[in-house]
Amino acid sequence: MPTVLYCQNLNPIQHSDKNELHQIGSGFWNVRGRFKILAKLVDIETHMSFIQLHSGKFLVIDTIELNDKLRQEINHLTDNGDKIEAVIGTHPFHTLSFPAFYESYPNAAYYGTPRHLRRLTHIPWIGNLHDCDVRKKWEPDVELRFPAGAEFINPQPESSNHFSSVFVYHRASATLHVDDTIIYAEKSNFLLKLFGYKDGTMAFHPSIKNVGLHPTSDAPYLFRDWMRDMLNDWPFENICCAHMGVKKGGAHRDVFTLLVKAERLFGKLSERNRKRNPEGELPTGNHHTMNILEDECG
Repeated sequence: MPTVLYCQNLNPIQHSDKNELHQIGSGFWNVRGRFKILAKLVDIETHMSFIQLHSGKFLVIDTIELNDKLRQEINHLTDNGDKIEAVIGTHPFHTLSFPAFYESYPNAAYYGTPRHLRRLTHIPWIGNLHDCDVRKKWEPDVELRFPAGAEFINPQPESSNHFSSVFVYHRASATLHVDDTIIYAEKSNFLLKLFGYKDGTMAFHPSIKNVGLHPTSDAPYLFRDWMRDMLNDWPFENICCAHMGVKKGGAHRDVFTLLVKAERLFGKLSERNRKRNPEGELPTGNHHTMNILEDECG
């Protein structure tokens, strides 16, 4: 069973209409997209966000499939794309919509995770989010971090280790954009209900219990401590999750409560990993010491 927390859904953002810009706060828009699994029977959603910088330019965080209506809305917001400063891919496995988005907006600067750069070689990537200087590029308007205790550069196995992603915090709107690491089920479908999710559930991605974190005894606590620092540094009120919705208001409290309730899980995972992997070895090509210092760019 996934680690879940039921939270009362205060001030929900209803995204019954997909592929439309929804303003979450000052200078921040989110778009809900469809992403169907299980023979395309279940929509677990995906998303992208638009953040307006103090310069008036925009950052596009992630991409989804465009239709004519959404493209018109984007063009209206960004002066036909002229005000898009950068397009940023924050999740190693959220790649499917980037080629089409690049065809529509080829003049923006594109930044991605190491896997984006490896897989989508026809896109002229300007920078790699593993580079600390790239992550700091839009501060103080926007801050970017990726979690400790989890693999970001080379997640294995690729079929199931989709836990880690870059967290994006926009201070002016008090909004956090996050992909698979945190799930918010604004409206649970029948599949989520089978796994114990109720409407308004906040949860860590189910892979936290198996391949999501490094298989070492310290990884669960590295992730926990990183989350604590993130919550301390970023007083967000809203959260936009790829799967499956947006929580407007009270999001910081709910993520904090989720982390507290996961303490027992972290202990179990640490003890399991200690028994299975007493030497603390990592899969080939994984990276142990990312983001464990107080300054993650240290």
